[in-house]
Amino acid sequence: MPIFHKATDSILKGIYASEGWFMRLMEKNKMFAISTIFSISDATTANEETKNENESEKEASKLTHSAVRVLQAILFNFGDRASLQKMCQVETRRLLMGIGMIASFVLICQFISLPYGNLLIPLLPGAKLPMPGKANSTTEDSISKSAIIGPSSHMDDKSLTDEMEKTAKRDSTDISNDFSLERGSQVDAFEQANLTKATDKYSPEKVIDPGKSFDIENVEDSHNDSVPQKTREPKNSNGRLSDIARKEDANLILDGTEGGHIASVSSPLLPVPIVSTGDPGTQKELDQNSSTSLDPNISSATKQLEGKTSKDEKPETLSRFPAHLNISSPITNVRKKSPQKTFQNSVMSISDMNLLLLQNHASSQSAKPRWSTARDGEVLSVRRQIHNAAITDKGDPELFPPLFRNISKFKRSYELMEQTLKVYVYKEGANPIFHRPITKGIYASEGWFMKHMEGNKKFVVKNPKRAHLFYLPFSSRMLETTLYVPNSHSHKNLVQYLKDYIDLISTKYPFWNRTGGADHFLVACHDWAPTETRQAYMGNTIRALCNADAHDSFMIGKDVSLPETLVHSPKEPSKDPGGKHPSQRQILAFFAGNMHGYLRPILLQHWENKDPDMKIFGRMGRGTRSKMNYIQHMKSSKYCICAKGFEVNSPRVVESILYECVPVIISDNYVPPFFEVLNWEEFAVFVAEKDIPNLKNILLSIPRERYLMMHMRIKKLQQHFMWHTRPVKYDIFHMILHSIWYNRVFQINPR
Repeated sequence: MPIFHKATDSILKGIYASEGWFMRLMEKNKMFAISTIFSISDATTANEETKNENESEKEASKLTHSAVRVLQAILFNFGDRASLQKMCQVETRRLLMGIGMIASFVLICQFISLPYGNLLIPLLPGAKLPMPGKANSTTEDSISKSAIIGPSSHMDDKSLTDEMEKTAKRDSTDISNDFSLERGSQVDAFEQANLTKATDKYSPEKVIDPGKSFDIENVEDSHNDSVPQKTREPKNSNGRLSDIARKEDANLILDGTEGGHIASVSSPLLPVPIVSTGDPGTQKELDQNSSTSLDPNISSATKQLEGKTSKDEKPETLSRFPAHLNISSPITNVRKKSPQKTFQNSVMSISDMNLLLLQNHASSQSAKPRWSTARDGEVLSVRRQIHNAAITDKGDPELFPPLFRNISKFKRSYELMEQTLKVYVYKEGANPIFHRPITKGIYASEGWFMKHMEGNKKFVVKNPKRAHLFYLPFSSRMLETTLYVPNSHSHKNLVQYLKDYIDLISTKYPFWNRTGGADHFLVACHDWAPTETRQAYMGNTIRALCNADAHDSFMIGKDVSLPETLVHSPKEPSKDPGGKHPSQRQILAFFAGNMHGYLRPILLQHWENKDPDMKIFGRMGRGTRSKMNYIQHMKSSKYCICAKGFEVNSPRVVESILYECVPVIISDNYVPPFFEVLNWEEFAVFVAEKDIPNLKNILLSIPRERYLMMHMRIKKLQQHFMWHTRPVKYDIFHMILHSIWYNRVFQINPR
């Protein structure tokens, strides 16, 4: 057969000559090849092999001459020895070029593809790996290590002890049982490719004690809760009032409010209300200003507070969170250092918030994504269009311009939201914490939003690669109801559950780690939500929170103030709005509610049964009659007192709007709902907590014409604070989604 042992001349040339030459040389080689295998029983084999040895000597001689001829042929084809050397030099350069390309690839992986830049650090002598939570000056433009999911850092368990003792009693077990929403089961192929064992943590049997009942009932109104509550000590205030407004700053704010570019804002970064700069002495505390502007022609947005620090005082490194919480931020180096003024143990007035919002939306401080996508380009295009929104005389019959900071920008951004925005809702997560909306009670806002968002076909997409925003569909109320152990004074298991969820989606999908969660959002109305989400890697997300405390972790310009709505009937979530005509409202001011927190006892101390014009009560009792009495008082009063409880938020703000009663907000550092677009000073009154003794004089100093104007604007505002069984344009669902979208548009920081 020609297949074996046939190294003929025909196969010793051509492109397959290698195998032929190797066969011939190998079979004739004396040094390596064993030509015979002896057998005792076969004597004839030895004789044959002796002949073969003689023949091999002859063949070796022939092969030597053949090798010489091959070498001559090679030299002939390449010209001469110089040509051969030149070829070798070319190959050497190619080899060096290849080595250089490999080295470049490793460096690119070091600084771009791989997080934290730790690839080559262990190879360097004496190098130390960066510790979690420590800032690295060489990576300020990248997403922080804590924003990208990794090992959990130790958090102080005492941060929410007081809040838990208060809120756990305040929260009733009455929650809605309206859970008709069905979840889709369609999952893209790539979504299932990276499933990990973390999925097991979200099976219902591991979330819920099999012996525990979860019958969802009704949540009682907070002002009718009769359980004794633990009060909280008031926060100290060491600022002073400042009534001086700089003319140039006033002009800047007025121009900026209309949408012009704020050229004089020098910082390229978005400020944080309370931020640790890591540079002692660079922060200045703003003067405290909580006086209410009563002149309709003067907006408090024109007032600039002067921050002053005594020369004798030692500079302190300010914490991003209140001192009484004793918590360090889990998000480090996400937002760049900024020389802007911060607020610590002081009151941030509404004018301070206006200034901060304008600065935040003037430039972006958000961390850059690890890589760009087409969606980023679309968001940037939307931002340019909003900046260039034309001022038209046509208007919109459904919108009332005086309610808004800039009606042209709002209208244009809302239109672009309807045309552009796509949201991906994560399917992961088990009931009852995920995908189970509560549609009744004081936590109904998060439930109604979840229900409308998951059932929406206009904004929600099944392919996450098409999404501009990613929704984390959990209920902060059900998180507390399901996992919190009564009287344990510990929320570690709640925080860990959220951490495990983020670990799951960040492992299964690439989207969280691309931005560190900056394009993700959550909607949570529980009092504990700000601290729990901050500790569970979510401090960089857009958080829509009822507890919108600017003195805590709430970031104006990034986070969204969620309206706290008290829904009595899921079938009619905004039942019986309206109220009496202003001429029939004989009560100057009204308040009724439980003695939650430190402020309400002070309010009753000064005004309960002290003045016939001031109807200030404690709890009005339970039952339908008490509720109707409460509602009729609001519908018959000119001003409704919205005093803070344990936290800054209260459902009375929305109740006042629905019953056409001008809200009087007494809650220092509270960021009112939809603050990004609404001009709250046009239809509400803000009174500092320290001015409670002078409350009646403040209200009486408001001219009647001013009151009538605010009352009319409250009626126009109602549509933006009403829930519907099916969402309608400009309602509260679309306003919440718009604020989330609006902040993302002005927070995005492209590569």
